[in-house]
Amino acid sequence: MIKHINENEFEREVLNEDKLVVVDFFATWCGPCKMLASILEEIQEELKEVKIVKIDIDKNPNSASKYKVRNIPTIKIFKNGEEVKTNVGFAPKEALISMIEKA
Repeated sequence: MIKHINENEFEREVLNEDKLVVVDFFATWCGPCKMLASILEEIQEELKEVKIVKIDIDKNPNSASKYKVRNIPTIKIFKNGEEVKTNVGFAPKEALISMIEKA
């Protein structure tokens, strides 16, 4: 199950983690975001060592602004609290897994 976080939890859930964290910046009204959600659920099942969280940009505009999220869906991968990879727009499962593995 992918955890939904808010701005107050971002530091604890993402920046202070010592494992790879995939952050899905999304909005409830976004069609491609909904398609990506089921893919991320599958990836979370397959890659147990990776933490995946979601943050709603409409409810958490400061985080979206801070991480320069201008289009959604945006996936950002953090390693040891540092942003290491970004993907903007919908991506197929294989591409996302490849991106995660390279991080």
